[in-house]
Amino acid sequence: MLTTFNIWRTNSNGGQFQEYTTDITEGMVVLDAVHQIQAESANDLAVRWNCKAGKCGSCSAEINGHPKLMCMTRMADMPADKPISIQPMKAFPVIKDLVTDVSVNYRTKLKIKKFKPRKPDAADGTWRMAQSDIDRVQEFRKCIECFLCQDVCHVLREHNLHEQFMGPRHLVYTAALEMHPLDVEDRRDDMKTEGGIGFCNITKCCTNVCPEKITITDNAIIPLKERVADKFYDPVMKLFRMFNK
Repeated sequence: MLTTFNIWRTNSNGGQFQEYTTDITEGMVVLDAVHQIQAESANDLAVRWNCKAGKCGSCSAEINGHPKLMCMTRMADMPADKPISIQPMKAFPVIKDLVTDVSVNYRTKLKIKKFKPRKPDAADGTWRMAQSDIDRVQEFRKCIECFLCQDVCHVLREHNLHEQFMGPRHLVYTAALEMHPLDVEDRRDDMKTEGGIGFCNITKCCTNVCPEKITITDNAIIPLKERVADKFYDPVMKLFRMFNK
């Protein structure tokens, strides 16, 4: 079935959508269609991809205005009577066509304090911990760093505050460290200042787009907000610290 695509192409003026038509067959995903267009009529089309299995996070884009992985978006789920638009993620600078510069995410991650284990519980250098505590952080380790949550976050997408707000992906990473039963590092000051956790108003848009179904808002961001609030805004804790200096 012939299907029309409007794909974002960059040029000296910034960029614009360009129309392409290609034959779609059963079982194809959007990334297949993009590769077919690239082979047939747009050899210089730039697109980032790697595993084509929804595990590398490379092929993030906006399909009909929705942040998605191209390799996990089936053509059978797309409207057959309308052109399909494909454009790069809006929260990051465009390098070329569908490829964006996501390097700010790696710089942000480097600023987060690393894992700091407590002293061993036993003389043989081992620790004791509950399985439930281990299970709690496993969800966060499913992140494939597709940065769709960063893309849909209005603080980054609309206000471009990448240097003031770490964003949901890095709050998930921080939660994996903070909630680990062996970790004793305190990252609350950094979350409040450099991390800008106060910018998040828990709209849950990041949770909604996560391809790994991580419950970002409820299980990571809100508990981290509570930890920051306990330290800086709880009047009882303020009194406690005052008398224990």
